[in-house]
Amino acid sequence: MVDAKRCSFEGGAETTVGLDPRVFGAKVNVDLMHRAVRSQLLSRRQGTSSTKTRGEVSGGGRKPWRQKGTGRARAGSRRSPVWVGGGTVFGPKPRSYDVRLTKKMRWRALTAALSDRANEGRVIVLDRVGFDAPKTKAAVELLGRLGIEGSALIVVGRDEMARAAKKSFSNLENVKCIASGGLNVYDVIRHATLVLTEAAVREIEERA
Repeated sequence: MVDAKRCSFEGGAETTVGLDPRVFGAKVNVDLMHRAVRSQLLSRRQGTSSTKTRGEVSGGGRKPWRQKGTGRARAGSRRSPVWVGGGTVFGPKPRSYDVRLTKKMRWRALTAALSDRANEGRVIVLDRVGFDAPKTKAAVELLGRLGIEGSALIVVGRDEMARAAKKSFSNLENVKCIASGGLNVYDVIRHATLVLTEAAVREIEERA
């Protein structure tokens, strides 16, 4: 088992809880984590940039001037890329930037990121997140009791992902609250500390 610090939402003494080694004690594969992050960031690109080639711009129906005798350079079309208003050479066209990873590779990358945080002692298990209403002050007090000073990723169970929980953390810089189903490699490695509720831990370990 992998040990992590367990805290209570209301405060109180800290204890230790064991985590599934298949999820939090896996091999840290940096290359696979990099590929997962790259895939995630590239999938955010719209890929809608587009330019017109010489075959798509208007004009150029006839030769601008005769071939010889004018003293000017030879020209065959106003749509030539060397002309102002002409077509673009090798410009961007709509495309997909997606880099696909298999389901197994995505899971191994996620367990590697979780294991890296666990190895560094940066995983905190919280019994629950029980905000009655959205309140940033209550979120700041909670992070203070947990001893978190830098960035933090708060992962809650699917049934705990209420408006009160998400809104309480939304105004805090470098703090993000997500449901366990949306847990991803990029968010894990982007935040220094990982805070998981017991419900989120169960839901993540059930996927193993």
